Amino acid sequence: MKRVLVAGIGNVFLGDDGFGVEVVRRMDPAALPGSVVVADYGIRGVHLAYELLGGTYDTLIMVDAVEVEGPPGTVAVLEIDDEPAPDAPPPVDGHGMHPQAVLDLLRKLGGGVGRVLLVGCRPQVIDEVMGLSEPVAAAVDGAVAAVTALARDEAARPEATRQDKERADA
Repeated sequence: MKRVLVAGIGNVFLGDDGFGVEVVRRMDPAALPGSVVVADYGIRGVHLAYELLGGTYDTLIMVDAVEVEGPPGTVAVLEIDDEPAPDAPPPVDGHGMHPQAVLDLLRKLGGGVGRVLLVGCRPQVIDEVMGLSEPVAAAVDGAVAAVTALARDEAARPEATRQDKERADA
């Protein structure tokens, strides 16, 4: 089985930015294979990058509030490519690292992860307030189900053969 890390990202003191943290808080580890780890990283993006540096995981599923198409509460699954953000400043702000900054830092440290998925929810309120807005709170249960299914699927994905890897590198 492939090793999968589900990382909840966000700041619970900034309204809907706490979406990722709430999703991983509600996930049931018993519903997942043993090769899946679910963790709340909150605003500790640097910690997440160092966790990934060890090469322990084949897939990273980040859960965060992001500007996706649609009204607030819209949930989307995005595959993140392995390219650094163009002209990205060095990601050193441990309290404001967005998913791409975490990946950029990981690369700068010499690490990487095989596959990266982002389950994002469009926020309505990113202000100094505790709790999710109504449309984002309504999206949490569906996101929990989606992330659980994604994590199961990723854990069960077959390993790439040496030939597959050589073709991808060519």
